[in-house]
Amino acid sequence: MKIETAEQGAPDRITEDRIRVLPNAVIVLDGVTSRTRPPDRNGGWYASKLADELANLITEASPLTEVLAQAIRNLTERHDLVPGDSPSCTASIVRWTGDTIDALVLCDTPVVAFGQSTHVLEDTRLEDLRPDPDILRWKNKPGGYWVAEADPAAGLQAVTTSWHRNEITSVIALTDGVSCGVSEYGLFAWDDLKQLPLGEVLDRIREAERGDSEHKRWPRYKTHDDQAIARISFTA
Repeated sequence: MKIETAEQGAPDRITEDRIRVLPNAVIVLDGVTSRTRPPDRNGGWYASKLADELANLITEASPLTEVLAQAIRNLTERHDLVPGDSPSCTASIVRWTGDTIDALVLCDTPVVAFGQSTHVLEDTRLEDLRPDPDILRWKNKPGGYWVAEADPAAGLQAVTTSWHRNEITSVIALTDGVSCGVSEYGLFAWDDLKQLPLGEVLDRIREAERGDSEHKRWPRYKTHDDQAIARISFTA
């Protein structure tokens, strides 16, 4: 098998996305930008700490939702984090054994598996609520959307699935700074991302965003987002 990764921050700032490659899993996290947090406790800090916790907890058999919930709990207790007033991140996890591939998605960090057909695992609860001007009131609440923050219940709300390994040739996990190239900009189809050089994917998204710096073609609250993508090729 072969694992490839690519990532870059938005111009003029350090990326808050994180990729962690383990012997049997890949973790992709997107730290949530906050303008009020101190620099040493921003979304990137949280994503790094959560990656550490997940790396210590992931085994072959444990349900990924329970692993994520425990990682959030450990991080919350270790650093005295307060629900609603702490940094946070979205999450995706891909784990494999000789027989199966398990995937988890929490918020807008999708996982896509390729085989005889293409399987998209995504959590659309945040996107479904975007028309609400006060969207933060729905964070980590029933009927709202969920992110990894200071409430372990969020881990149990993640979307999961499993595939037989012999049915899948490759899997990608990516933050919304990359998935937007498919879901919003229409630059690629999902199937394009199973073969294109990952650096080229990131560069083409950046080029498109620079061409729409006034956000008219693709309405969005910032010109560029952090980018991170991992691709696991099981038949390499």
